[in-house]
Amino acid sequence: MIATWWAGLSLVMKILWSVTLTASLVFIIQSILTFVGADADTDFNTDIDTSMDGSDLSNIDGGSNLYTLRNFVNFILGFGWSAILLQESIGSVAVLILVSALIGAALVAAVMYLFKWLAGMQQSGNINLQKSAAGCEGKVYLTIPARRDGIGKVQISINGAIREYDAMTESEEALRTGTPIRVVDTLDANTLLVEEINSYTV
Repeated sequence: MIATWWAGLSLVMKILWSVTLTASLVFIIQSILTFVGADADTDFNTDIDTSMDGSDLSNIDGGSNLYTLRNFVNFILGFGWSAILLQESIGSVAVLILVSALIGAALVAAVMYLFKWLAGMQQSGNINLQKSAAGCEGKVYLTIPARRDGIGKVQISINGAIREYDAMTESEEALRTGTPIRVVDTLDANTLLVEEINSYTV
């Protein structure tokens, strides 16, 4: 029955079904990894870095950086299933593509907001960042541009929990994903000034 159904599909629909089902599988795997304590994401900032790290909810980056693997998967998920479900209701291919693209973008925005909210809830707690973060060590999660020329993200251990914060550096070179860092100062309620741990010698 499945073989007959598949054979009856047009080439476009076969491609659409294949891409959508693949995105759905990746989404399920990402969700499982996230909520059992791992996180897979990709930073397309100035280079391509991939990390999979143990974490709590404060490490979940649902796409505060727009160009991530997670957001790409979410867009394909929304676009693909919308196109499949609405193909018989919308006669115009152009309109179908437009509507599906809008739904995909809306799904990305919704997931970004949800994960940002979850991270904020996790980080709020009773932590005084200015008192607790100084001297803490961790690693870069999303690349930090050099000479305070932009904001990246770091994961540091505070009070026994791994937490994620925005970060800047005065280093002459960008700090890439995975670089070990130490917190030098707190710039605001959610932004740290960090340095590479081995960036100097004693």
